[in-house]
Amino acid sequence: MSVFGKIPMLWGHLSKIRRVQFFLILIMMLFASVAEIFSLGAVIPFLAALTSPELLFNDSRAQPLIIFFGIKEPNELILPITIVFIAGALLAGILRILLLVIMTKFSFSTGADLSIEIYRRTLYKPYTFHLDNNSSEVINGIMTKTNTVIGGIITPTLNSISSIILLCSILLTLLIISPFMTLSAFSIFFLLYSTIFFFMKFRLESNGHIIAKETTNMFRSLREGLGAIREVIIFGSQEFYAQYYRKADLKFREASAVNVIITSSPRFAMEAVGMSVIAILAFVLFNKGNGNVVPLLGALALGSQRMLPVLQLLYSSYSTISGSDASFQDVLNLLGSPHDHKTAVISGSLPFEKQISLVGVSYRYKENLPYIFKDVNLTIKKGSKVGFIGETGCGKSTLLDIMMGLLKPSEGHIYVDDQKISSENYQQWHQNIANVPQSIFLADTTIRENIALGVPEEEIDDRRVEKVAKQARIYDTIVKSDKQYDTFVGEAGVRLSGGQKQRIGIARALFKKRKLIIFDEATSALDDETEKNVMEELNALDDDLTILLIAHRVSTLSGCDHVYQLSQGSLKEVKDF
Repeated sequence: MSVFGKIPMLWGHLSKIRRVQFFLILIMMLFASVAEIFSLGAVIPFLAALTSPELLFNDSRAQPLIIFFGIKEPNELILPITIVFIAGALLAGILRILLLVIMTKFSFSTGADLSIEIYRRTLYKPYTFHLDNNSSEVINGIMTKTNTVIGGIITPTLNSISSIILLCSILLTLLIISPFMTLSAFSIFFLLYSTIFFFMKFRLESNGHIIAKETTNMFRSLREGLGAIREVIIFGSQEFYAQYYRKADLKFREASAVNVIITSSPRFAMEAVGMSVIAILAFVLFNKGNGNVVPLLGALALGSQRMLPVLQLLYSSYSTISGSDASFQDVLNLLGSPHDHKTAVISGSLPFEKQISLVGVSYRYKENLPYIFKDVNLTIKKGSKVGFIGETGCGKSTLLDIMMGLLKPSEGHIYVDDQKISSENYQQWHQNIANVPQSIFLADTTIRENIALGVPEEEIDDRRVEKVAKQARIYDTIVKSDKQYDTFVGEAGVRLSGGQKQRIGIARALFKKRKLIIFDEATSALDDETEKNVMEELNALDDDLTILLIAHRVSTLSGCDHVYQLSQGSLKEVKDF
């Protein structure tokens, strides 16, 4: 499907208020075109009043105006005609400026709607989507490619509609003045622009694909290079990432520059052609001996002066739309892909009063890959503390991801109190769970906001923040700092040690007041004494709290009611751990 055929698909993603605004803009375009007709039609009487006022005074079509103003002499026509001409020109200019403001605001507001909707859909997508897609591509789609849709699809589409309406108005006026001359001039301009667009269309689309691809590569280079800055500095990899970015950036800039040249350059050639056409028309009219041709030439010159920018805008809009095809398709894919937003509006957590059961659970990443584990059967009673051990890469974290409802089993089912976890209720199940991974995410904000991550700042319970900080054994570290809980941790917690990050992650899990807490190597960065104290705090929590642990240290699992080992795709309980 061509890019122009895809534009109507965007209509289904517009809100009701945007659709209403679009129709109001169309009405505004019609008013602007009427004002353009009025201002252009006023040229002939204005020039006639200046050059031959007696002819205009004796013209029967001017008599109503002459009688209304009580004009007695031909020269008295100049002032009212001038006033009418100026008023028409000012009205047309004001309406076009107003239309530009309204169209620009509409384009960017619509772009904001699309960007927000894409981000919302992305957040609600299943965990597997984020495993299968590079975050740089997603971020690029939300930010850069949405901006491309604003400047490359929405605004040019509005400009095209406005240009077509305005062009029809100008042509209608000029056809009334001089049909032959108007059709001749318009045919020349239209043929030239159509020929240029036909030959440049494929180059524009090709460059559009390059721009879409290389912006993603630029995002990836920035994200990976800066995200791994410690390794980059230690390994001396600066030039690798600089060259990777340079290669993508140069391709992006070259394609963008060529598209700008293709879009803008015809204007200068058309201006030269336009001057030539006016000169030829003047020569033809003069040789025909049509009397005073100045008013007619003036109207045609002004009409051409108005028509050329409109044709250029129409051409550049079409060219810009063609060059934005690839990014537009990516945005439509993000808007049209399935998501779980409807299931996100939940009425509460899934009841969890008895047990979690895994029945015949097997998992493999792809159908053509071997199973990570197969036919796992397990029952975890509420309030129990269960540990999992096994070699690195045996699937322990994957098994816990399945229990959390982040991954769907390839075979088998998960039950909570005899209720099967499915796509219909897994987000309700999430309301029972807090997860502490080995690598803790920390936002570039305060310790307080990181502990209460996802809670608006004004709604944070400071007493609870302090309580969980004590339970996670991070309280003493916090109160020793100058700003205490308002201390900024830096990007990804760069100002904290690994152990401090993990303790903030534990405090965050406790802050959420969930019935099930999952620790995935969450104490690996703690020293033995701190880990022992943290585990004692966890063991002293509510007896109804269920804790699942992945760990390698014997001391971490010493307080567990059951310990299971995952080995060679099978899960077995370890009795004498």
